Amino acid sequence: MKTKKTLQFFLALMALTLTARAQTTQTIRGQVLDEVSKTPLIGVNIMVLGASTPLGSATDIDGNYRIDKVPLGRQTIKITYIGYEEQVLPNVLVTAGKEVIFNLSLTESVNQLNEVVVVANSREDKTATNNDLAVVSARSFNVDETKRYAGALGDPSRMAANFAGVVGGDDSRNDIVVRGNSPTGMLWQLEGLNIPNPNHFGSLTSTGGPVSMLNNNNLDKSDFMTSAFPSQYGNALAGVFDIRLRDGNNEKMEYVGQVGFNGFELGAEGPLAKNSKASFIANYRYSTLGLFQTLGIEFGTGSNTPLYQDLNFKLSLPTKGNGKWTVFGVGGLSAIDLLGSEADLSADADLYGSENEDTYPRYRTTIGGASYEKNISKKSFLKLTAGLSHTFEGFTGDSVVRNGDDEVIAKYRRAEGEFTTNKYSGVGYLRTKFNSKNSLTSGFYIDYTNFDLLNKDFFANLGTEVTRVDVSDNTLLTQLYSTWKHRFSSKFSMNLGAHAQYYTLNEQWAVEPRASVQYVLNGNHSFSLGYGTHNQTQSIYTSYVQTTLPDNSTALTNTHLDFTSAQHAVFTYDWNITDQLRLKAETYYQELSNVPVEQRLSSFSSINSGASFIPSDADSLVSKGNGTNYGVELTLERFFHKGYYFLITGSLFDSQYKGSDGVERNTAFNTQYVLNTLAGKEWRVGRNRNYLVVNAKLTTIGGKYLTPIDQAASQQSGYTIYQEDKAFSEKQDPYFRMDVKISYRKEYAKSTLELAVDFQNITNNQNVFSQSYNPRTNTVVTQYQQGFFPVPFVRFTF
Repeated sequence: MKTKKTLQFFLALMALTLTARAQTTQTIRGQVLDEVSKTPLIGVNIMVLGASTPLGSATDIDGNYRIDKVPLGRQTIKITYIGYEEQVLPNVLVTAGKEVIFNLSLTESVNQLNEVVVVANSREDKTATNNDLAVVSARSFNVDETKRYAGALGDPSRMAANFAGVVGGDDSRNDIVVRGNSPTGMLWQLEGLNIPNPNHFGSLTSTGGPVSMLNNNNLDKSDFMTSAFPSQYGNALAGVFDIRLRDGNNEKMEYVGQVGFNGFELGAEGPLAKNSKASFIANYRYSTLGLFQTLGIEFGTGSNTPLYQDLNFKLSLPTKGNGKWTVFGVGGLSAIDLLGSEADLSADADLYGSENEDTYPRYRTTIGGASYEKNISKKSFLKLTAGLSHTFEGFTGDSVVRNGDDEVIAKYRRAEGEFTTNKYSGVGYLRTKFNSKNSLTSGFYIDYTNFDLLNKDFFANLGTEVTRVDVSDNTLLTQLYSTWKHRFSSKFSMNLGAHAQYYTLNEQWAVEPRASVQYVLNGNHSFSLGYGTHNQTQSIYTSYVQTTLPDNSTALTNTHLDFTSAQHAVFTYDWNITDQLRLKAETYYQELSNVPVEQRLSSFSSINSGASFIPSDADSLVSKGNGTNYGVELTLERFFHKGYYFLITGSLFDSQYKGSDGVERNTAFNTQYVLNTLAGKEWRVGRNRNYLVVNAKLTTIGGKYLTPIDQAASQQSGYTIYQEDKAFSEKQDPYFRMDVKISYRKEYAKSTLELAVDFQNITNNQNVFSQSYNPRTNTVVTQYQQGFFPVPFVRFTF
């Protein structure tokens, strides 16, 4: 019934499509800068290739260019400048609803006597990241990819799960497992700030959630890294999302209205004042199901309706002398009541809650920052950023008691907690180009965090309560980094750097070497090697878990824990088979040490944190655990050309760890293999440049290893008890899922309408998520991941 009503609603919206005379041209414009010094380049030639009449422009004194009357559809742009490497930008999508704004960076040629042509570009080529120091295990992504891939739902994390070495942790959430590492090892950056979990319903101890707060309509080209990342990034073991927000249009107002299962969205961008180069962009979203509930429309979720809203914005304020102020922010609220007391006991186990509990989680996240950037000389670029982030997570849980007829007869408080954090950040970034061969990138991060954490469990049958965490405190994390880049020639380059960090909680320093080299052979083949040492602090929750002593007093036994450390080594081979077809192979080895484990002999290790929704209350931990991740990855990608693309990624890997008992085991994330196959085709429909697009995705992943449940002990205690000595020993069936997305894009006069339906898990395959003990039925029940689910989408830009 829910699926039928959903489709009826969105089909009604699609029926609003009206005929109109279509616009046939649009404007492409932007700015061209030197890649390192960020100085504007004057006189750069920009041309549209293949147009029926010559179209082109040259940059002015500020590096700006403008090309009017560009035909709608996909275009190829060529950029040339004496003494710099030429670029070709394929598949630039030009629509009637929005101007195309490309801000580009050019690389100075090492040998200026030889003309160098770079086919594809720093915006479209997936080998080219914003950060040119990332030469292994890194790729860029943009807003088109978050919208294009079936099943991605406009979410950067779900999109990244299609890349080699990455596994989605859970269909209902966007946590990702990178090369067998815990999702908690991810670093999120926004405009250079280290930020907390940017997802709705994202807990303090996780890096993901069911819905991203990052609105893809605001995203600019961003970077995703999976190993041996440059010295600029620290306090992370698994991977990095370096997210950039785009500037708003500074010449004309543009709007977007969007409706999808994730929410109703409204956005606007434009100049702050007439004849001003300053601009703004803002997007607001409110949960679709929450709005329907307010209107009295029922979609079958009952009381378990997710309510959330978020706002993304950015202000860009240019100043004299090629400087710029930027103010940006992301904020969100989310809440849901998971009422097991109202659950259908005849249905299968619910992935989102327990029939034996009523839980009431509430979340609030605010991220804001202001930055100033300027060329302090012709060779140097400086950027300073100040930021503030706030998070709140509150929850209460009640145990539900039923009689023999399964009627609810009582509720007892089971747990309650409140986690509040406030982080104040300062960031500095300085890059100097000494000449075409040598540059130096240096900077710092200062993150001061104060927090209040409270978590209690109640045992009504015993009349007692246990306080897991109760603390008000603060910490300071300081990070410094520097990288020297040397280009021996246009084909051979080297990056040498170091990262250092100091943490006041454990009063520990760590200095981390980082290095990479890249050699390009005849323009089509390249070899890269990367190495890095990486360290990460323990979560503040883990650090402040209380231990109850024999005299019933409490002690903090985890505050002394060392950084968890990892050494990453990566070898990369890239083969550009043609201008549109690329093969990439990588092999890697990671060795983790100083992982928190229990003092007593056990299988516990924090290396498995992030495998469940709740934090671990383990106390008396010591930094003596270890682990290894190693594997090989393959990517075969045909970039969008002549109306179609495909992406095939495969990974074979192994992820092992040792607890304090010294036994080597599978980690919670050791699925051992993953294969993704994605493809899409675009057909032109009619004479007005309208398009029908079909995208498909097929994913298969090795089965999870789960810890078996001790049913007898669980029956005696009334809750799930695991056989910890057999941790992660039972392998489940492989995961299989196929998604198909069908969309239609129609061009009107100065506007564009997009309609789509994303059919997720079209085979309705039952993929195992977890297992638990149900005290009502005295059975072990299996929770399955998302079944077949259609997600409609409507987007209108004007």
